[in-house]
Amino acid sequence: MVNKFSVVISGWPAVGKTTIAAKLAEEFGLVLYNGGDILKMLAAEKGYSTASEDWWDTAEAKKFMRERKSDPSFDKKVDKKLSELVKKGGAVITSYTLPWLVKEESVIKLWLRGSTENRARRMANRDSISFAEAKKIITLRDDENKKIYRRLYGFSFGEDLTVFDYMLNTDRLPLDPLIEISKLIVRRQIGG
Repeated sequence: MVNKFSVVISGWPAVGKTTIAAKLAEEFGLVLYNGGDILKMLAAEKGYSTASEDWWDTAEAKKFMRERKSDPSFDKKVDKKLSELVKKGGAVITSYTLPWLVKEESVIKLWLRGSTENRARRMANRDSISFAEAKKIITLRDDENKKIYRRLYGFSFGEDLTVFDYMLNTDRLPLDPLIEISKLIVRRQIGG
């Protein structure tokens, strides 16, 4: 059976989007796509060395982000590709922008919320860096994302949440219950 629905998960950096998306993909037989991975592919095509898992937190990525700010075609290409994938159905996608760009009823939109401190702790553990360094990176990325998406699309990332079907606060529960709640949401939405 082909899944006609898709799930889009958005939220601030290091809030748990990819972790929850991977579990939903596994549970419902969906293909997992990550907006950041597609953007990294474009960076690699431009000659950047994007192999490390924590590439977004490197000096090279910061250089790419400066280039990205001056050339909106990077984000537009990523968003066009993700929009096509989500409309086909059968996907779970992590994306900063897609919830604001896709209007299809068959798309379940989930926002993950988390404090700067908890996201910095997650990033520090995940990337083996200090809490202070993680917090600095989180703050920079939060600010950059807000500026980029306001300029490109005119929406207030992290502020205008009216486009979402559901919101989960990742500070309130450990990972396993958050995954189970996310599965329950999808099951309810698809009538299963």
